[in-house]
Amino acid sequence: MPTLLKRRFSDLSEREVLALAIAAEEEDGRIYATYADALRDDFPASAEMFDAMSAEENEHRRRLIELFRSRFGETIPLVRREDVRGFLTRRPYWMTRPLGIDKVREQVGVMEAEARRFYLSAAERSTDAGTRKLLGDLAEEERHHEEVAERLGERHLTEEAVKSEKEAERKLFLLQIVQPGLAGLMDGSVSTLAPLFAAAFATHDTWQTFLVGLAASIGAGISMGFAEALSDDGALTGRGSPWIRGLASGLMTTLGGLGHALPYLIPHFGIATTIAIIIVVIELWAISWIRYRYMDTPFWSAAFQIVIGGALVFAAGILIGNA
Repeated sequence: MPTLLKRRFSDLSEREVLALAIAAEEEDGRIYATYADALRDDFPASAEMFDAMSAEENEHRRRLIELFRSRFGETIPLVRREDVRGFLTRRPYWMTRPLGIDKVREQVGVMEAEARRFYLSAAERSTDAGTRKLLGDLAEEERHHEEVAERLGERHLTEEAVKSEKEAERKLFLLQIVQPGLAGLMDGSVSTLAPLFAAAFATHDTWQTFLVGLAASIGAGISMGFAEALSDDGALTGRGSPWIRGLASGLMTTLGGLGHALPYLIPHFGIATTIAIIIVVIELWAISWIRYRYMDTPFWSAAFQIVIGGALVFAAGILIGNA
């Protein structure tokens, strides 16, 4: 809604302020319930915590509705956060969940702090003693919600549960980011070796070699990105958004190829080739370390597989270039 069409909070009547509070509590309760539903399969302890938070917000909504009914009757006007100027709106849950469990909990803290400020402002403007008391009580309860969340965490997020959730989050990160990114980095680093060094030793022209490397890197990145995105929609495997995986794979593929193509911007062929070979060695060892760190592959086993494979492709490029 355009800002000019919104009303100022100071212009709202007490009836409208209560309606706004009811709508806000209902929205927050639904947000917590949505968090719980989205986290239930992978993070059951956190889901239970957000179920409890949703129940708290629904209790606030019930108390506000009872107060509204006693003062203004049965019809509650539709007044929402987005209708009021300067009122902070809630971020969609899909913009929060990918940030991880800890970020979701931080967002909860922000939500409760905003709610407390709203109730304090509303209580200051209220002339009815009962309304002022309820709004003040709710402001105080929102202040304690962070402590409530901590108590819920102590109850539901045991050390075993936290460890389990961290492991589940790590696995999701591996499935959604590391695996497609690593596959792209391996493809970009290895598959572009042959055309790049074949062009280098066939032409001894650094600029032409760079263009071949650039084309190979971008082409491989586009190919790998689309292949990853179209291979699995993530609905059954839990590997997350196909386009996020495709983007990670495509970017890392391009990066892997550009690493040893960029040195050929140096006009001197010998220097450029020496630097490119050093970068290739660094890339192959980096891939080996990533596989060791994130894929639970023994380091020397990963190094043998990657380095030997890369060396064979590298040798093929040199032999073809010198043919």
